[in-house]
Amino acid sequence: MKAIILAIPIFFILIGVELLVGKLKKTELYRFNDAVTNISCGLISQVTGVLIKTFTLVLYIFLHENFRLFDIQDTWWSWLLLFIGVDFFYYWFHRYAHEISAFWGTHIVHHQSEEYNLSVALRQSALQPIISSFFYLPLVLIGFNPVSFLLINALQTLYQFWIHTKTIGKLHPSIEFLFNTPSHHRVHHGVNPKYIDRNHGGTFIIFDRMFGTFQEEEEVVVYGTVTPFASWNPIWANVNYYSGLWKEMALTKSWLDKVKMLVKRPGWRPAYLGGAYTAPPVEPEQVTKYDTTISPRLNQYILIQFIVILVAATFFLLEAEGMGWLELILGNFLVLWSLLSLGGLLELKTWAFRIEQFRLVLLTPLAFILGDLQGYGMETCLFFAFVCLPSFLLFFKLKRTKY
Repeated sequence: MKAIILAIPIFFILIGVELLVGKLKKTELYRFNDAVTNISCGLISQVTGVLIKTFTLVLYIFLHENFRLFDIQDTWWSWLLLFIGVDFFYYWFHRYAHEISAFWGTHIVHHQSEEYNLSVALRQSALQPIISSFFYLPLVLIGFNPVSFLLINALQTLYQFWIHTKTIGKLHPSIEFLFNTPSHHRVHHGVNPKYIDRNHGGTFIIFDRMFGTFQEEEEVVVYGTVTPFASWNPIWANVNYYSGLWKEMALTKSWLDKVKMLVKRPGWRPAYLGGAYTAPPVEPEQVTKYDTTISPRLNQYILIQFIVILVAATFFLLEAEGMGWLELILGNFLVLWSLLSLGGLLELKTWAFRIEQFRLVLLTPLAFILGDLQGYGMETCLFFAFVCLPSFLLFFKLKRTKY
């Protein structure tokens, strides 16, 4: 996980480069509200992932020490085999995450953005690791070192960052044949009927060619999900699908149909509820993207707060290994509350202005408690007081103006 955290500055440098390219080409690649939501989802997946990945590592080590079939030493060839193995099992996880409704709920977050840029690569579900970690168990049981696996898995994840862009066209045919590229992955994010559930590869595209899920990029891609998410709330993004699925399951007449709605493809429904949902054809020029309009002053406030949250969350992630459960839970609470508040402000929700007010009031004492638990004490409290006081004054100035 540290590899992902340490790569954060590189991520934002590349996002800056992509923004510059868009400006030079006079192409709208980013929208502020969409990018904030994308990165917020990524932050949530990372801070909550601290708890999940700790459990995963303990499980992998236990299985490796007690049930491994072979004792595979770390050599150049074992690392190569492990890289291919990680990508192979990622393909099957990713494919089933699209083909099994219960799994799709852990992956849909990544597809909700109606834009396609490098910030979308950071948009990940907090629930996905709960499912994906089980797909890699064969590698641990065969005998690959769990720590080596986690490193290779991080490298495979890092590779997938750069393919989330519209600024790179098709590459040399030999590269396009073997590797996952921006062209192949644009197809994967499309809601065009011919593109749905295609190109599941991570680093390699060869497994899609082998197992019949490959699709060349042909027509213009329309991004998002078949049923648009239509919100900037990063918490709701993680549970929205399951909320809708639960409501539809409540309408079924038998337990068998309830189970089918969980294990069949997303959109499956029994005939008496209208049958399976079919993705309609899409025309790029007729698509209306979800958007909201807020004042420049509120946008500036959200940007300032978002930068502070991003820095604080990164610091939390770097220090997480030395934290106890209380510190981890408190840190998670602060980050999730803050990002929920900003998402609501982007939609001008009344409740968001209320919880933002409480957040600013309580952030300093809560940060002091977290700092004291970690041994930072008064220095942390004074720092957050310094940061929060101007924010508090700015927020109440906003309250007296139109949003």
